[in-house]
Amino acid sequence: MEECDPIARYLSMLRSERGLSVNTLSSYRLDLDKLSSFLRGERSKDAVSLARDDVPGLLAFVYQQRLSPASVARSLAAWRGFYRFLLGEGDIRENPFINLATPKATARLPKSLGLDQVQRLLEAPGEQFRTGRRQLDALRDDAMLEVLYATGLRVTELLTLELHSVNLAVGFVRAFGKGAKQRVVPLGEIAVMKLRVYLEQSRPVLLKSRASNRLFVTRSGRGMTRQGFWKLVSRYARSAGIVRRVSPHTLRHSFATHLLEGGADLRVVQTLLGHTDIATTQVYTRVERDRLKKLHKQHHPRG
Repeated sequence: MEECDPIARYLSMLRSERGLSVNTLSSYRLDLDKLSSFLRGERSKDAVSLARDDVPGLLAFVYQQRLSPASVARSLAAWRGFYRFLLGEGDIRENPFINLATPKATARLPKSLGLDQVQRLLEAPGEQFRTGRRQLDALRDDAMLEVLYATGLRVTELLTLELHSVNLAVGFVRAFGKGAKQRVVPLGEIAVMKLRVYLEQSRPVLLKSRASNRLFVTRSGRGMTRQGFWKLVSRYARSAGIVRRVSPHTLRHSFATHLLEGGADLRVVQTLLGHTDIATTQVYTRVERDRLKKLHKQHHPRG
């Protein structure tokens, strides 16, 4: 039965006690599915019977799938947490992953767009409503892209915004991030203006007589899906002449990169991005170093 399945119990605990989002839980499930696949091939072992001696075989199993060091490290973190849970529940006597070295993931700077590319992308929906094609959708898309770049929200945070989350009078948005953590982020004048246009001219017509708490809605009266928004961003990027792959997360990275290039403090960017740990934000320190080198060269007498 599912209640007896240790993986199901662990995921249930993560959902109820730690308040993890659906997407985070899905990531945990994928990592634990890798563990289950390995166990099925090991003489039908179950999770509780995994021993320390089995771990090298498990690692070889995931490396055969050509996963990156970052993916393996993430899976290891999920497995460690799962076996800590089993230890706490009294299902096992020893965590087989304790003191196991984690493969180092190369810290790569997230790819961002240049300022001119962002400008073209943000102007792309405007081209649609200037030409009259799907004007209501274009007004909504115009506001969504602007808010995403203005705030650096995660895509799920953007798509789950509710009407009461936005205060246009003071120009702030209240977002709920990972673990249901709340933060307040400024919008900026252009985002406020585009939101007003969308709320006055597009949203009521898209909803017709239906009611919805979601800020951004589709013609069905529901919120937009992650897949739908991903396709939307890709379509506008192509129409803006951007040949590289662009996702909603690209705009989040661009938000952080452009703030740092403009002189923002790393701690401020950490707060705006909703990172609990400064180490997560430190992937952008290369941007900070490049900016400091440029300032040094410009202003130091022997630069």
